[in-house]
Amino acid sequence: MTSTFHGLEVARRALSAQQTALYTTSHNISNANTEGYTRQRVNFEQISTLTTSRYTEGVKSEIGSGVEEGSIQRIRDRFIDKQFRAENGKLGYYEQRADALKQVEDLLNEPSDEGLAKVMDQFYGSLQDLATNPEDDGARSVVAQRGLGVADALNYLNTSLNKVRDDLKYQTDVMQKDMNSVIKQINDVNKEIKGLEPHGHVPNDLYDERDRLLDELSSMADIDVSYQDSDGNPSSIAEGIATVTLKDAGTPVTLVNGQDGSVNLLEVQYDGDNNVNNLQFTNSEDGTITNIAANDFESQGEMKGLIEMNGYVDGGGDTVGYFNQIISDIDTMAQEFATAFNTVHQGGTDLNGDAGIDFFQFDPTSPAGTLTVNQTIIDDPNLIAASQNGDAGDNGNAVDLSHVFDEELGGLGDKSTRGFYESMIGDLGVVTQEANRMVTNAMTLRQQVEENRQSVSAVSLDEEMTNMIKFQHAYNAAARSMTTIDETLDRIINNMGLVGR
Repeated sequence: MTSTFHGLEVARRALSAQQTALYTTSHNISNANTEGYTRQRVNFEQISTLTTSRYTEGVKSEIGSGVEEGSIQRIRDRFIDKQFRAENGKLGYYEQRADALKQVEDLLNEPSDEGLAKVMDQFYGSLQDLATNPEDDGARSVVAQRGLGVADALNYLNTSLNKVRDDLKYQTDVMQKDMNSVIKQINDVNKEIKGLEPHGHVPNDLYDERDRLLDELSSMADIDVSYQDSDGNPSSIAEGIATVTLKDAGTPVTLVNGQDGSVNLLEVQYDGDNNVNNLQFTNSEDGTITNIAANDFESQGEMKGLIEMNGYVDGGGDTVGYFNQIISDIDTMAQEFATAFNTVHQGGTDLNGDAGIDFFQFDPTSPAGTLTVNQTIIDDPNLIAASQNGDAGDNGNAVDLSHVFDEELGGLGDKSTRGFYESMIGDLGVVTQEANRMVTNAMTLRQQVEENRQSVSAVSLDEEMTNMIKFQHAYNAAARSMTTIDETLDRIINNMGLVGR
């Protein structure tokens, strides 16, 4: 038999439960624009009506005892999280490639009136003018200065490309620090969760922070996340301790170990020319070192994109990478052109009747970076060997010098200097276009997954307003129920048994 005041207790529980739901709804609305926040809901639980009994069955069912607020749970889908992090890593990888290639395009600045192609055309034009007037002092001075312009343009490209490559190394070092910082933060949040879950707590805010950090880490490298239950007496909806593993790295590396609380921190190692040759992971607990050769690091993310653009040592010990390749190509072009031009120039005769000397000078270890016009020729343009037969008015060698631009050179793969440079520009355009296309594709795919995740986990103000009205009406109904029971008890206690007084 239930208590006389049973109805009041049922109403009180209903008021408390609906009030908790209203508070949770307000919490959701307050954090509608908070980055990384996951909407929450109250899990209402019916209070059991089964009680012990003296009857043979041992239990019996009484009148319902109402509702109570159970756990407050995040609405999250781990499968969608896994999809998002995979696409996030791909996007980070392609964005780094596209950004680096855009810098190369900006430096080469082709086609334009300021690029190397235009400067070379001007040098070619000055040689044709010299062929028309081989004895003209002005034409000779222009040839010397236009030649110096070509050298300066190549010097600038070499210096600028190496400067951007230095910046890529700096970005890689910053990425290393950021990656280690996020790994440590995930481990710290793990430890806080590990201290709370055994006591039955469900730390939703800590789960949100951990997921936000995992998303951030996933843009740097491709990761796999697994979860283990905490010790003690965790809630059935507790999410457990996260263990983070680096994927596609050649050698398995556990970045965050949820069991023992250890982390593996990254150190990017370089050779003498700042090419990445090794990624070293050091365990925080026992100091164990795991080395991954740069060539084996295939974990898609911003780190891999930076390494590929900066340059790294491949399995055969050679240096590869886009910036290494384009710097090498420009060096090769500068050396082959200058050598061929010098050969033709030495075969001619200057205005004084002497054999031609080297027109260009350079250091073979860095042709494009050191190329310059022979200072003797700059000081005395009469030393330009325009003649082929020794006569001052002959222009044969000047014509041959202009033909060097279109001469097929073995060191350039049997391409002319013009053709080789145009091929470089064409290849750059194709590679950059492909990188930009992949960025767009990866961004579209990530956006689709993000929209799916938002449809599950994000706060919908319309939905929350509907819930608020629903819980408010339930609260008002519970309050009305309590008022009705109160009036009933008042009638029973104060007004019954007065007949005949």
